[in-house]
Amino acid sequence: MGISMGPNQYGKAEVRLVTVDRSTPRHSIKDLNVSSALRGDLDAVHLTGDNGNCLPTDTQKNTVYAFAKEQPVGEIEDFALRLGRHFVSTAEGITGARVLIDEYAWQRIPVEGTGHDHSFSRAHDEKRTTAVTIDGDQAHVVSGLKDLVVLKSTGSEFWGYPKDEYTTLPETTDRILSTAVTARWRYLHTDVDWAKSFESVRATMLEAFATTHSLALQQSLHAMGKAALEAHPEVAEVRLSLPNKHHFLVDLKPFGLENDNEVFFAADRPYGLIEGVVRRDDVPEAPMAWYSTAEF
Repeated sequence: MGISMGPNQYGKAEVRLVTVDRSTPRHSIKDLNVSSALRGDLDAVHLTGDNGNCLPTDTQKNTVYAFAKEQPVGEIEDFALRLGRHFVSTAEGITGARVLIDEYAWQRIPVEGTGHDHSFSRAHDEKRTTAVTIDGDQAHVVSGLKDLVVLKSTGSEFWGYPKDEYTTLPETTDRILSTAVTARWRYLHTDVDWAKSFESVRATMLEAFATTHSLALQQSLHAMGKAALEAHPEVAEVRLSLPNKHHFLVDLKPFGLENDNEVFFAADRPYGLIEGVVRRDDVPEAPMAWYSTAEF
């Protein structure tokens, strides 16, 4: 029986990077979490411990910091492309690289009605993300967001589902619908205004969530992905993961009170998890290698 190495990669995970642009008295900051992973001719290091092609993960970490100094970080997609292309073009035996970046948003602290020049507060839990894969001379970009919490106080129903001896959930024609959106969209090419595209895709999906009268969270998922694709020809597919942040109506009858969809218990677990891919029919499906194992 033969035994051989299967697909593998290695790298430095979660390099925390904060940069401050001090070129003017009004500073700006970038707050990133950067992970790199390299692929290539790595059989020797696995089979015999020969490190000849094993660029240290510490070097990968240092490259992130050096690149942030040598050139402004800019958009996270551009930063990830620079890093990935560097590793593939300069590291012996490395033929592929994957760079994942989360960006944390900060906003200026208002002072007398104006954002302060150098004081900030964390804006929210939402993070902008990108996953860049360099495969030889090809580059593939999957951008997105996660932990974007949204809520509709009406305009959502859930009924007509199968029922058995274990069903206790009552049907409803008016409920709170809330989720924490994780969305990733694959670009068809890299000739993209990343910031403009991100803001537009995000706004389009939010508008679809708000305006879709939803009979199921699955219906909202499809509407959000479909709207993003219709408005953005540069995007091939949208992958969405939507945990249903359940809000249960509190029974106030023991207190002699009626609850007309006004008072709810917000449960954090367990929760329904709705996931799906909305894609164009006329573009090739993405190889799974373009996505990390941690991504839907």
